[in-house]
Amino acid sequence: MTHIKICGITELHDAIAAIEAGADMLGFNFYPPSPRSVSAKQCAQISAVLNKEFPHITLVGVFVNFPNHEAEQILSDCGLHLAQLHGDETPETLATFQAKAYKAFRGIPEQQDYTEYVRATPHVFPAFLLDASVKGLFGGSGKTTDWSAAENLAKIFPILLAGGLTSENVAAAISHVRPWGVDTASGVEHLPGKKDIGKMKAFVEAVRS
Repeated sequence: MTHIKICGITELHDAIAAIEAGADMLGFNFYPPSPRSVSAKQCAQISAVLNKEFPHITLVGVFVNFPNHEAEQILSDCGLHLAQLHGDETPETLATFQAKAYKAFRGIPEQQDYTEYVRATPHVFPAFLLDASVKGLFGGSGKTTDWSAAENLAKIFPILLAGGLTSENVAAAISHVRPWGVDTASGVEHLPGKKDIGKMKAFVEAVRS
């Protein structure tokens, strides 16, 4: 089964709607320049409800070049299960999270790069996330990833495919790449940070088809 992560959650009702639509992973963005960013306090209020009512859902904190101790503190305070490191973090940084983090790559990484990150967290699923490379942006660009290159990596690792995925193209992406999971943010919104229930349902239905 292809895992589904809906990222950029900013409100509880959007989180619940995403879960009811069929998502099994939710992402909370702690990168302040992003229109989808949340504070640790906001996230903690949302995740307290989710962990009580939907304990089977994996909650992910998205960090860009955060100091390790701050990101780890947010994971703890908010009851999040995984950290997605979306900046320029090193494999050594990843390893400090002790199997509670994975790296997000903007663009297709060189073999040496992804191998080192996978070695740092050998038992984490997904092994890493692949997003589109857009200058000045750390995700949420709406641009698609190189599916052909991603397909080669998906044959080796359980990858989470991101980058411009919508209900219109996600079935084709899955058919082409065969990823462990898919990740969407802007593809299921009516405004940045505001999810569209109809789009989330359509996205999940397309994945499950």
